[in-house]
Amino acid sequence: RAMAGRVAATHGRKLVRMNLSTAEGGKAGELPPFVYEDQFIKDILSNVRVIAMVGASPSWNRPSFFAMKYLQAKGYKVVPVNPSAAGTEILGEHCYANLKEMAAAGIEADMVDVFRGGAVVVPIAQDAIAIGAKVLWMQLSVRNAEAQALAEAAGLAVIQDRCPKIEFSRLYGELGWHGFNSGVISSKRRKLVSAEEGGKKEGKKEDSGAKDGAKEVVELPEANFRGFETRSIHAGAAPDPLTGARSTPIFQTTSYVFEDADNAAALFNLQTFGNIYSRLSNPTTAVLEERIANLEGGRGTTCTASGHAAQFLALFPLMSPGDTIVASSRLYGGSIIQLGKTIKKFGWLCSFVDVDDHEAVRAAMQKEGVKGLWAESLANPGGIVTDIRAMADICHEVGVPLLIDNTMATPWMCRPFEHGADIVVHSTTKFLSGHGHAMGGAVVDSGKFDWMKNDKFPSLSQPEPAYHGLTFGETFGDLAYTLYGHAVGLRDLGPTMAPLNAFLTITAIETLALRMERHCANALAVATFLQGHPQVAWVSYAKLPGNKYSDLADKYLNGHGGSVFTFGLKGGYPAGIKLVERVELLSHLANLGDVRSLILHPASTTHRQLSVEQRAAAGAGDDVMRISVGLETVSDITTDLKRALDSL
Repeated sequence: RAMAGRVAATHGRKLVRMNLSTAEGGKAGELPPFVYEDQFIKDILSNVRVIAMVGASPSWNRPSFFAMKYLQAKGYKVVPVNPSAAGTEILGEHCYANLKEMAAAGIEADMVDVFRGGAVVVPIAQDAIAIGAKVLWMQLSVRNAEAQALAEAAGLAVIQDRCPKIEFSRLYGELGWHGFNSGVISSKRRKLVSAEEGGKKEGKKEDSGAKDGAKEVVELPEANFRGFETRSIHAGAAPDPLTGARSTPIFQTTSYVFEDADNAAALFNLQTFGNIYSRLSNPTTAVLEERIANLEGGRGTTCTASGHAAQFLALFPLMSPGDTIVASSRLYGGSIIQLGKTIKKFGWLCSFVDVDDHEAVRAAMQKEGVKGLWAESLANPGGIVTDIRAMADICHEVGVPLLIDNTMATPWMCRPFEHGADIVVHSTTKFLSGHGHAMGGAVVDSGKFDWMKNDKFPSLSQPEPAYHGLTFGETFGDLAYTLYGHAVGLRDLGPTMAPLNAFLTITAIETLALRMERHCANALAVATFLQGHPQVAWVSYAKLPGNKYSDLADKYLNGHGGSVFTFGLKGGYPAGIKLVERVELLSHLANLGDVRSLILHPASTTHRQLSVEQRAAAGAGDDVMRISVGLETVSDITTDLKRALDSL
């Protein structure tokens, strides 16, 4: 009863309530999300001991079975309540027909966990009040304002549209070990905890300086660290739980020992979080995955061996033979080849469109079989800024996701999820690793797209045969897309990031904010210099005065223009070849986002497989030069360019 009083006293300030209709009112993804403070959820999970699970299923591939098994492993007593299974045993516990029958048997439940549709929660809430429960918890996609009001009026704490399994694993560090954004920043060692260990008072700290050797318990406010630089250094990482090593270790291993046969089965059934084989997940890579998810404001990340692998993996849960992805015509040349040609071998199609023409985009998205729109926040190589909010609105009108490649901008400049994007892709090889020494890619899910709201995405909304009929969207909610990327995408396609590359990228991201600030400052200075040189016909840099994308850069890129841009030479193709051969400091190579300044003639390299028309549409005509401005002294960069340009 003490827990009920403490939670009831705090939950008013711990919960931002949303106004909902009394009935279910549609799928949860169509309603504003509930926002709960972590401490409110911790107070519940750390004090509850007995959970009555209404709607518990005896079928191992149902979401309720997953949740029950996991919570039992964490030390909770979970009592199944289901009239269709009454009198049987589920995971060793007797199943009751209803809550009152359970209470009559002498079982006192602290919390009622509801695996039933929102429209039938009111009578369950009434029974929860009658049996003296302290918490009413409604599972993913389960919401009911009337039930909330009834329960809160009776002194119960209420959670809606959440899974206690997911929240426990997130708040106590376990979920963060597997690529999901836990939102937890701490320099303390992480360890797996049971319900009893989680029940130790959160927010208290023992003071070793207390008298007589006794440790004083000091009440501290909840710590919330929001700064970008802080999260770039700490998100996803914590001291090693065994050795205390502060730097993230490189787990150079192929596989992981199971605790026992039951643990192995649970891992292969996706009933618990853990590592099986490094093709699927790796602890070093998981730190990088959580860090990128945190910086982007996403739910989870799947890292891959390269940016191209990330692009393919991003499409894998969405596409079936005959489906179409609509893509911007202003993309990196390799992306145009991959989307325009390579994916045809899988029966997938791509329709290219000028994303500056919103009506053309809308028309393309209305066609049958379209499963999403692909664009770059800041296009490579043209420096074109995409109107992300407009593109998101067009996508959501037809019930498909917006996928944004945020490689060029990085989350320091742009966070596409804040503007309505659903999936973000990175080539981590570029600015995130930033030193030209680590290949990699990343697919980040916002967790906001409801894969169950229509039948367009059967990989996530229909039973998955490889997992005996498990439905990812139903079972895992907002974790579904990322879990599918690991459990199916990496498992079957195998484009796994190497742990060493993950380690190098983790280390590099720690200085991302510092590097990007200097990259952008240097780039603006170089663009200004080039604009005034007589051999240069034009410069396409978003933050130069008069550039057509300047306003969009202010809106989406935090007022910056990035580090990579293009300029045109009056001498055309021959002048481009001469320039790359005559620079001394700048490196002539096919990469970008390096601390070193890089230069390229796209028409003769990255875009040479395209037709003349495609090169022009992508902003890579014969006269175009691409420059990736590094961190050298800016006067040295302009001096090198001047000596080469003056020789043309």
